[in-house]
Amino acid sequence: MEIILKFIHSLIELSNAMAPYILFGLIFAGILHELVPTSIVTKHLGKENISSVIKSTLFGIPLPVCSCGVIPLATSIKKSGASKGATLSFLISTPITGVDSILATYGIFGWIFTIYRIISSMIIAIVAGILTNLLDKGKENVAPKFSFANSVKPAKMTMSSFSATPIQQSKKTSLKKFSIKKTLRYSFATLLGDISKPLFIGLILGAIITAAIPQNLSEFLTQYAWLAYLIAIVIAVPMYVCATASLPIAAALMLSGVSAGAAFVFLSAGPATNIVTMGVVKKMLGKKSLFIYIGCISIGSLLFGLGLDYIFSISNINPQSIINTAEDASLIAMLSSIVLWVCIIYFLAKPYAKKFINK
Repeated sequence: MEIILKFIHSLIELSNAMAPYILFGLIFAGILHELVPTSIVTKHLGKENISSVIKSTLFGIPLPVCSCGVIPLATSIKKSGASKGATLSFLISTPITGVDSILATYGIFGWIFTIYRIISSMIIAIVAGILTNLLDKGKENVAPKFSFANSVKPAKMTMSSFSATPIQQSKKTSLKKFSIKKTLRYSFATLLGDISKPLFIGLILGAIITAAIPQNLSEFLTQYAWLAYLIAIVIAVPMYVCATASLPIAAALMLSGVSAGAAFVFLSAGPATNIVTMGVVKKMLGKKSLFIYIGCISIGSLLFGLGLDYIFSISNINPQSIINTAEDASLIAMLSSIVLWVCIIYFLAKPYAKKFINK
């Protein structure tokens, strides 16, 4: 009974800490999606130079798209003439960050951790893109016609808006007027619908880890930090978890005694990779690009994880102290948490309700 109460308490704390920032991030993402023409993304990424790699990285950072939802985006960019390096950079930077994830990271970890996450994802993506342009000059592969029938559902923004050519897109988007209705529909129907399941899993796992991890295990992982790093990278690379949903898991690991660096490895590598994305990278860009993709994410995440632990050690800051567990949650935080959970439960129950009605 005690562990159940601890689980519920942990779940409430995590939800209160993240919900206001997630909801605000979703609204901001909807505004961004409504105002920024999609043709901009596909216009400047064709040359095999550092400039195209940096542009693709910067384009990808604010987009609220998960590691599977980014695939049709990257495919469209590749078809529009983007270089291998620019495409790979986009594939890495986009799922790690996103405006909703950035705000949620700030809400639970604070601004130092948030800035570190953004900068590290930029560096990993840029390095991977440059190495790809330098080392992988082989024959271009045809961008795959990817089917999501047996994989994670992508963000709906990518399926229609990126199917047209840049010229067609510019004609459509040049006359596009801002619509509050479309903004809210994208924020709370398309985007939240796409991330509701992984977000639910992330919150539940985070609460379970906080409530159930044995004290002796956390002490063991604290003593042998290198093992925690290896475990984090082995779990994170093949696993599907979106950037926002990875936050409660990382927070729970840190609260359980795992080092901030090891938690950061999961936070960095988890959203950037999964089995589905790796298969598409191999087919679309080739084996060399796949090795660069996995290598840069794995090595980069480990190095930045070590760097984060070093920063905390020389600054004498306890990593657990930066985590906002919202013990004294405001009314806004509690209301935001209620709204978020109502939406999550709605999207989780919706498919089953449809099946029940159709019977």
